[in-house]
Amino acid sequence: MNYLPLFADVKQRVVLVVGGGEVATRKIDLLLRAGADVHVVAKALTEPLLEKHHAGQLRWLAQEFSPDQVDKVFLVIAATDDVALNAAVSEAAQQRYRLVNVVDDQPKCSFIFPSIVDRSPLVVAISSGGQAPVLARLLREKLEALLPASLGDMARVAGEWRDRVKERFHSMRARRQFWERLFNSPFADQMAAGQQTVAEETLRQQLEQPQQVQGDVALVGAGPGDAGLLTLRGLQLIQLADVVLYDHLVSPEVLELVRRDAEKICVGKRASSHSLPQGEINRLLFTLASSGKRVVRLKGGDPFIFGRGGEEVQYLAKAGIPFQIVPGITAAAGVTAYAGIPLTHRDYAQSVLFITGHCRPDGEALDWSTLARGRQTLAIYMGTVKAAEISQQLIAHGRAPDTPVAVISRGTRSDQSVNIGTLAELDALAHQAPTPALLVIGEVVALHHQLAWFGLQAQEAGQTGRSALVNLA
Repeated sequence: MNYLPLFADVKQRVVLVVGGGEVATRKIDLLLRAGADVHVVAKALTEPLLEKHHAGQLRWLAQEFSPDQVDKVFLVIAATDDVALNAAVSEAAQQRYRLVNVVDDQPKCSFIFPSIVDRSPLVVAISSGGQAPVLARLLREKLEALLPASLGDMARVAGEWRDRVKERFHSMRARRQFWERLFNSPFADQMAAGQQTVAEETLRQQLEQPQQVQGDVALVGAGPGDAGLLTLRGLQLIQLADVVLYDHLVSPEVLELVRRDAEKICVGKRASSHSLPQGEINRLLFTLASSGKRVVRLKGGDPFIFGRGGEEVQYLAKAGIPFQIVPGITAAAGVTAYAGIPLTHRDYAQSVLFITGHCRPDGEALDWSTLARGRQTLAIYMGTVKAAEISQQLIAHGRAPDTPVAVISRGTRSDQSVNIGTLAELDALAHQAPTPALLVIGEVVALHHQLAWFGLQAQEAGQTGRSALVNLA
């Protein structure tokens, strides 16, 4: 470890900044946010710094640097484009045992500024020791996406309750276990939703009855396959889950993002093939949540579009189990975009219908006359088995046999395939297509040859980005 990470309290402490340009402005903004008493030495100030000086937010000490200006300061920052001046500032500071940072000149620094993720009072700092600042910044950007904005409020509330927790739990181990349980309980979700009063009531209850931990269920849409299409909220929840119940349609890349020590249970669910009956899945969700676990029900695509998500949360609501719903990118939206097929287009289609080809045996028959109308796009889930019937019925009810169709298999994944043909050829196309597959019927399909973009280069670029995300998680 080349540097010892430290967090310095600069509130009302004098920090000397030599330089008044754009770089100095960025450093000063950071120092002022931390409450520092900023003194500036510079021949001229940027307009934002000049405004701060006139407003009394900083002191313009002098136009020329002299070593004695370092005598009574806490930190020193040299941020000029004058190499000799920066060197003189560094030497003066180090002779007086003051910590100094010289921007973009690591050898002359005794401390460096990290990349910062600010969720005050929670702050995450990342540094490469000056070796790869761009890499540190990229990592910060990933952490910015992973860490919810509510973390700061959670930390603040925890600080307000800290003394009461110490009174309740006398050992450090017991206090640590309490906070771990709390931060992995509905308290976190309530804070994320802005329900601080409710969250503090949850905290109070857990403090008074620490063994009675309330579990909950999050119904999360995993998207169509590409892990990059998982929503930020979905990623946060699968990183917090104790147990994840997932379907076959959830891709391995998404499952790689689940918290390493979480229990993962495959409950199956493909068309006509369920590892567990729906009733058993419902009961399992109830049992796990009732035992105090944070449960994620992870479904391919969006849980409320042909995913039986509504049935599952109905059961949870009747059983009194707390739940939340995180939508996902549904297959019709995701895989058609990756295939270069817009679902609507002013010249080709003014509407789009999402249809399931796998209905309940006792369900109502499809209204083929409505589906066969022209200038609309049909996106058919789980339709490969009944492709022959779909083709026959649409043609019989007036849709042209030469209407363009696409069968998109394993959409958004590295092995995505798109088979293009006509409505008369749909059955043959569907039977040779790997599953899962989406059927798309309509004139917009003709745009695939013009708009297809998800080729080898796009896949390689996307895979590289996903690998970094997987490793980070």
